[in-house]
Amino acid sequence: MSHTLRQQWFSNIRGDVLAGLVVALALIPEAIAFSIIAGVDPKVGLYASFSIAVVIAFTGGRPGMISAATAAMALVMVDLVKDHGLQYLLAATLLTGVFQILAGALKLGSLMRFVSRSVVTGFVNALAILIFMAQLPELTGVSWQVYAMTAAGLAIIYLFPRLTKAIPSPLVAIVVLTAVAIWLGLDIRTVGDMGELPDSLPVFLLPEVPWNLETLRIIAPVSATLAVVGLLESLLTAQIVDELTDTPSDRNRECAGQGVANIATGFIGGMAGCAMIGQSVINVKSGGRGRLSTLIAGVVLLILVVFAGPWVKQIPMAALVAVMVMVSIGTFSWGSIRNLCTHPRSSSVVMIGTVVVTVFTRDLAKGVLTGVLLSALFFARKVGQVLHVASSASADGRERTYTVTGQVFFASAERFAASFDFREALDRVVIDVSDAHFWDLSAVGALDKVVIRFRREGAQVDIVGLNQASRTIVDRLGVHDKPDAERLMGGH
Repeated sequence: MSHTLRQQWFSNIRGDVLAGLVVALALIPEAIAFSIIAGVDPKVGLYASFSIAVVIAFTGGRPGMISAATAAMALVMVDLVKDHGLQYLLAATLLTGVFQILAGALKLGSLMRFVSRSVVTGFVNALAILIFMAQLPELTGVSWQVYAMTAAGLAIIYLFPRLTKAIPSPLVAIVVLTAVAIWLGLDIRTVGDMGELPDSLPVFLLPEVPWNLETLRIIAPVSATLAVVGLLESLLTAQIVDELTDTPSDRNRECAGQGVANIATGFIGGMAGCAMIGQSVINVKSGGRGRLSTLIAGVVLLILVVFAGPWVKQIPMAALVAVMVMVSIGTFSWGSIRNLCTHPRSSSVVMIGTVVVTVFTRDLAKGVLTGVLLSALFFARKVGQVLHVASSASADGRERTYTVTGQVFFASAERFAASFDFREALDRVVIDVSDAHFWDLSAVGALDKVVIRFRREGAQVDIVGLNQASRTIVDRLGVHDKPDAERLMGGH
């Protein structure tokens, strides 16, 4: 245990501290921008980013991964904040944490293996589109200076790394644009116009909501969506960091850890959050590997905001828009457009379906569910087509052997039943299923139908080669060997 503790916390102190500093600087503009997307004061996102990063450093299942306030979660909160206000959001954040701890206890992290690569790509692309769409209100009906500042911000973000990568270019863009706006006295919206920044450390508080069933009815659907979206993004991010660092993660611990972090956050006035794909990649690329990097990022973020608040207030919104546009461009999987021509059509349909449903419902959970269902349908159809039934007759033509190969289940049961010729006058039929597997009630029903139909035509039917699992389900659900099988099958 002590070896694991040392490995995860103190095996890379210098790299983790430097990476944590870089991430803290890059987190500030994003936390403020995500607060604005959700329609809450900047301090709600900033407190959340501090709290989630610090707590997940201890409770998470993936060392070196950054969790904080995110765009995906902010997008889910918009309507709740608009209709019921901040206090209901804090209550929803607490319930989100409870749902996520339950998910960890039920080991739902293992279900990630059912989310296909196409769904992941669709999820990421939809997230990028929604982040970009959330910036449009800041770019409509504004003066030309806002467009000029946004364009300048994007130019700095993309060109500055050619000079040096020691300082995050989004941070440079924010500092430069803030200095220019102050120097020229530009009359454009700033972070200070969006709401009060914190000037003190967060304190423990209970959400001021009626603790009754009506409140639960309001927050439960939002909390459930937040829990699902948060776990999806966290587990997808863990998968990416696993690949980048070539180390494993504990997904079920990550589920519960995210829950604990969100409960702690709800109690100090922060919004629900989850792992951040972009920031986690920045952390790993900056040399962060252990839990220390996540802890440093959260602590330094709070120190900067509380003690440098007067400066943060003067950041022009155009600078944050530029950062968020960069996040959306960087998040979008541009290769997936090219792959539409080369990947199987079913994969492309799954990816596009996930994007379309997510963007139109603005609900990442519904989009992912659509993608998973489409993937399952295409998979079932593909496996169902692999079924093959061959036959051979005896020399005298009175006996025929059918050899079944493949999987018999709801998607292939009809095809299985249609592969037999019941018009042939036979004394005996042998159905060899040595290379087949019967999976469900539909498969057993199809077998019953075939056997009873042959018997009705006067043939003796023998089933040979049933494997143990298939035999168990056929014995339990099948009716062809039971007395009065015709009546049980609805025959005449």
